Amino acid sequence: MDMLGAEQVVKSFKAALDGALTDTRIYERELAHKKNVYTSVWLDVERDGFRTAILHLNHLQELPHFSVICPVDRGDTVDLLYHFSLFYGQHLKAIALVIRVTLPKTDLTIPTITDLIPGAIFSEREVQEMMGVAVTGIPDDRRLFIPDDFPEGVYPWRRDETGPEKMLKVLPGRQGIQYE
Repeated sequence: MDMLGAEQVVKSFKAALDGALTDTRIYERELAHKKNVYTSVWLDVERDGFRTAILHLNHLQELPHFSVICPVDRGDTVDLLYHFSLFYGQHLKAIALVIRVTLPKTDLTIPTITDLIPGAIFSEREVQEMMGVAVTGIPDDRRLFIPDDFPEGVYPWRRDETGPEKMLKVLPGRQGIQYE
């Protein structure tokens, strides 16, 4: 496995995604008293190029380290931030890699990556339950985090009308939380 720098990683994704890569950012931060440099690469990818990006990631490193999918409700869209560590375990060489896909709320679907990254199944199930994102092709779509009798169409992490606000109860003598 060749160790690539952050700029080389970005260039390789640009070549592999053929226009589906819409933005890139590289951050370098010094950490701790030794001032070791920690590098993170952020890639914004269109949904149509998402699986190609994951295939390319597997090309750069066999079995890249997957951490989590972080969903963000942005109003009319939902961002899915897929967190990976490239060159994991290589002292001072690891690169945090975040692949962001922005989905319109009118079409909250994304293909599964469990055939390429098996450990992603728990995060994929989580974004289905908590944000209402349909993961197409997921091998197991049973609920994992919320009970089976939880109302359909209510998503705990959403900030719109599908969120759980109507289900929240304020205990007597307490003030409710004001949302902006």
